Amino acid sequence: MQTLLYQKHIDLNARMVDFAGYQMPIQYSGIVQEHLSVRNSCGIFDVSHMGEFMVSGENTEAFLNRMTVNDITILDAGDAQYSAMCYDDGGIVDDIVVYRYNDWFMMVVNASNLEKDFMWLNKHKPDDVELVDVSAETGLIALQGPDSRSILQKAVKEDISDISFYTFIVSKVGSASATIARTGYTGELGFEIYADNDSIQHIWDTIMNVGGITPCGLGCRDTLRMEMKFCLYGNDIDETTNTIEAGLGWITKTHNKDFIGRDAVISAKENKTRYLAAFEMVDRAIPRKGYTIFADGKEVGVVTSGTHSPSLQKGIGLGFVQFGKHKSGKELEIDIRGKMMKAVIVKPPFYKNGTVQL
Repeated sequence: MQTLLYQKHIDLNARMVDFAGYQMPIQYSGIVQEHLSVRNSCGIFDVSHMGEFMVSGENTEAFLNRMTVNDITILDAGDAQYSAMCYDDGGIVDDIVVYRYNDWFMMVVNASNLEKDFMWLNKHKPDDVELVDVSAETGLIALQGPDSRSILQKAVKEDISDISFYTFIVSKVGSASATIARTGYTGELGFEIYADNDSIQHIWDTIMNVGGITPCGLGCRDTLRMEMKFCLYGNDIDETTNTIEAGLGWITKTHNKDFIGRDAVISAKENKTRYLAAFEMVDRAIPRKGYTIFADGKEVGVVTSGTHSPSLQKGIGLGFVQFGKHKSGKELEIDIRGKMMKAVIVKPPFYKNGTVQL
């Protein structure tokens, strides 16, 4: 499949790859250049492959509160919330973002989990809740970087300076109506812009015409999220992991609400066996998913994500490490193609100068 911005990517000489069934740009000018543009100025991403569900009806709030680990009830219209859904055994169905409108909610899910998530929600929803998959009719553009606000403001008549982190407005970009949200996956000041397919090309062109923007592919989206220790479903979290060991206890509200998997998550909190640690390479090497982690001469875990950090100029990684061996400063060794390479656990994020809260 192709997003409606496919031809834009071809015209910009993007290198295209198949991702979650879509032809998506992996890079344009190069991953490092695109990464540093987002850190220092502004980058634009087509993330229209993501899934969007519209949820409405009288008992929608109660339904979504049971389906997700975070507390939906604290959201006002115009608020967004990072959350996750769990199976009965505490395993993660998906990590998601929920947006609350006046009389309905939008749930944004990972592209590779779209069908699974929809079936999971549909299986549990009451008859008075309507669940509609609007993914095929919805485009999504991410504008990320310290200059993103000033650039987007030139394309939007309404003042966007008051859109705080994890809130949104419905306004116009150029002449097209869109949801403009202060959300993102990079650790920088940024916006995610949702619009109907009929409008998404116009919105892309309107923003690009402002100038000062670097088109960015999925390659640097991964290095940017890695530097922040943002989890990637299928790597760092999946149905075999729970939110506690993945470092997502901060979104998991076991004390004041019920949700599917709550008992298993409470048990995991009381019986910790491993933790998703962030580590930097001491030796010159790049860790990759599946590499074995050692500490004190013994195998203690496995790498879930790894890359070369363009900002830090060194190898960085995430991996599940035996609980007790996961503390900051702990020295590790990573088995990289038969060679033991030194690493050290650090306190995330790796990159500490992000502008996300500005």
